[in-house]
Amino acid sequence: MNVVPDGGDDQAAQWNRTAGCAWVEAQAMIDQTFKPIEDLLVDAIVAGSPRRVLDVGCGTGATTLAAARRLGANGACVGIDISEPMTDAARARAEREGTPARFIRADAQSYPFEPSSYDAIMSRFGVMFFDDSVRAFANLRRAARAGAELRCVVWRSPDENPFMTTAERAAAPLLPSIPPRVPDAPGQFAFADSQRVGRILEASGWVAIDIQPIDVECTMPESELARYATRFGPLGRVLDDVDERTRARVVKTVRAAFEPFVHGAEVRYDAACWMIGARVP
Repeated sequence: MNVVPDGGDDQAAQWNRTAGCAWVEAQAMIDQTFKPIEDLLVDAIVAGSPRRVLDVGCGTGATTLAAARRLGANGACVGIDISEPMTDAARARAEREGTPARFIRADAQSYPFEPSSYDAIMSRFGVMFFDDSVRAFANLRRAARAGAELRCVVWRSPDENPFMTTAERAAAPLLPSIPPRVPDAPGQFAFADSQRVGRILEASGWVAIDIQPIDVECTMPESELARYATRFGPLGRVLDDVDERTRARVVKTVRAAFEPFVHGAEVRYDAACWMIGARVP
C-alpha cells in the first residue's frame, strides 16, 4: 500500500531520492553491519509473544522480516516507511524469501492506522526523523492495543559515535557546503538526549518509559568503507554535486580519516545507542 506523504516534508523528499536509493543499493552491507542491533531488538519484541507487530521506519525490511520469521504463522508483521524505493525493495525481499510481511509506504506520523490493532511496535533507527515527534508517537499509541509494548533503538550523541561523523569532519575543509547537524532536529541524532525522548513519550501518552544505553560492536568489510563513507549522512547529500577533481580529493581524505577503525579486511566500531521501551496504558 502506498500513501503519499504529507506535502512539504523535507524528510520525504530526501528518503525518496538520494538517501533512499543509497540505502537500497547498500542493503546487504547495512543489514550485515546492523545485524547485532537487529537481533537485540527482535529478541526483545518476540519475548512478549505478540501476534501483530508494526515496524516503524522499516527501510528495506530487514527487521520486519526478521520478526516475521521468528513469529511464524502465528504472527503478522507490517513495516511502514516514507521511502518508496525502500518499501519497494522490502516487498521484493519478502516475496523472494516467501516471508509473510506487509509494507506500507506512508508517514507514520499521520497515517490512519486502525485503532488498537497492534500488540507491539518496534523500530531500528526509524523514529528520529519525524518533524513532530509528539504527534507521531501519539498516532502510534492509538494504533496499539492497551498494554502493547514499544521498543526502539536510536543513536545516542554524535560525540559518542565518532565513526558516524568521521566523514563529514574530514571533508569539511574541502566542502564547506556540508549541511551542519542541528541538535534535536529531525535526523540521525535527534533522540540523543534521553530526557527529551522521555518527555516526548510521556506527552504522547506512553507509560512505563525505560531508556537504557546499549553499546554494540558493528563490523563491515573494508572493501565497502569508501562507498559507505561517501554515500550516507551529510557528506552524501553534497558529494554528487562537486567536480571530479574535488571529489577525488574528498574521497582520499575521508578514507584516510577512517584508518583507526580499519583492522585488516574488516572495519569495526561501537554503535552507542539507546534502547527505548514503553507501553500503552
